[in-house]
Amino acid sequence: MSESTFSISGQSLIGAASVSGDNGAFNGVNARTGEALEPAFGGASVIDRERACALAEASFDLYRETSLEARAAFLETIGQQIESIGDVLIERCMAETGLPRARLEGERARTVGQLELFAAVLRQGDYVDARIDPAQPERKPMPRVDLRLRNIALGPVAVFGASNFPLAFSVAGGDTASALAAGCPVVVKAHSAHPGTSELVGRAIQRAVAQCGLPEGVFSLLFDSGIDIGRALVADPRIKAVGFTGSRAAGVALMRIANAREEPVPVYAEMSAINPVVLLPEALAARGELIARQFAAALTLGAGQFCTNPGLVLAVEGEALRAFEQAATAALADAAAQTMLTPGIHANYCAGVARFARAVQVERLAASEQGNEQTNEQTNKQGGPFDAQPALFATSAQAFLTDEALRAEVFGPASLIVRCTDLNELHAVLKSIEGQLTVSVHLESADHEACRTILPTLERKAGRVLANGFGTGVEVGHAMVHGGPFPATSDARTTSVGSRAIERFLRPVSYQDWPDDLLPAALREANPQRLARRVNGVLHREETPHD
Repeated sequence: MSESTFSISGQSLIGAASVSGDNGAFNGVNARTGEALEPAFGGASVIDRERACALAEASFDLYRETSLEARAAFLETIGQQIESIGDVLIERCMAETGLPRARLEGERARTVGQLELFAAVLRQGDYVDARIDPAQPERKPMPRVDLRLRNIALGPVAVFGASNFPLAFSVAGGDTASALAAGCPVVVKAHSAHPGTSELVGRAIQRAVAQCGLPEGVFSLLFDSGIDIGRALVADPRIKAVGFTGSRAAGVALMRIANAREEPVPVYAEMSAINPVVLLPEALAARGELIARQFAAALTLGAGQFCTNPGLVLAVEGEALRAFEQAATAALADAAAQTMLTPGIHANYCAGVARFARAVQVERLAASEQGNEQTNEQTNKQGGPFDAQPALFATSAQAFLTDEALRAEVFGPASLIVRCTDLNELHAVLKSIEGQLTVSVHLESADHEACRTILPTLERKAGRVLANGFGTGVEVGHAMVHGGPFPATSDARTTSVGSRAIERFLRPVSYQDWPDDLLPAALREANPQRLARRVNGVLHREETPHD
């Protein structure tokens, strides 16, 4: 491909067309300097949004019945097109996010890997969940009708790009990949923090749609100079589900819009989490300093801008905890400052650190003077204007239980240690927290009885519970749950990462007494797709791959 293939125009992508928006304009920003990046991006208009949704609706019935192999090949083609952009994508993304090359190359690989995972899910076909209860006309006292069930796609899906994962949770990220795999056309609202990256990836999907001969409305990408287009997208009656990763305030706002519609639709929102880390006594005594160094590394990973960042540590007061605190403080003091994703995220981080620092019952263990006048030495250590230095604080369990502000997320490399008088008080703190994406427990064999006591609470509070680890680093696989009770996510029954993410964009349909030639292929007697099917509740797995 020519270099011009990977140029950035500042245009929205509506089906096969590139459209210059006239609803305001904005520029991407260099995360390290705050300087505007060219070109300017035109905000999509009401007409642009209408056109994108109309094309998605028009393409839905044809796209949802494409063969499993055709859809799998489409997902793989998107991955190939993304990889073909090469360094142009990585370099633009580095400028817009401040993230290092190695991190972004890894995230690109994860993005392509997610697409390949869902291609494999399609080829296996189990997600269809085909079920057949054959007719029993002779059954007494009442004959049984013929019933057949499969999952079908919900309809067009609106996806909101995330700020902290410009590739893996953005235009071609997990929400888009799983929705396209389910058979749903997607309209993406790009995140304004990395518009150039979004356009490059959007054009890769656009090329894949054309290369695979699919209806143009299968994918569109809209830029929004404010928030109006995003809100209107959720309210559009042709949109049947929403995927969102971002702040609690924004996620709840989208949920309210979706629920206020004449036809309410699900919003699958990943929002707020502080991901508690529990240090049980024997583990703390045996290897507290090692855990402290591991904790510091997890806290500062990616400048702490992970939704699974360890923002809370719970342990029983004593010498072992003091040693942990000293080791963690020393490790964080040696940590280099890192550029945050946007000036706004940096400002919010500084405000959160300042809030902890002002709290009367909170002790500052490690924190720079974020947001305050700094010495030359501190300024040099911090580097650029939007760099963040890690912060660590400590408080008592009673203070934590009585001060709701201490339970609020600080997005960035900041954490709070809660000193508990005993395991009963530690359990009380666990019971008081909101829903989480992850909870981690560090334990030795002698801690197992104590762990059994708190494990039911951990299961009720989080979608993923870890032993002797930290939640940062989300494996993309079949057994992963990246979700949790509110406010971690809007629906604790789902995951936004892993193969089960496809289930968010499906619904079951039962077919009663239909002629075989009118049934969908998945439910016909000959089983032309060679799918695994439950017949009278018994799973029958075909050995021959489907066509």
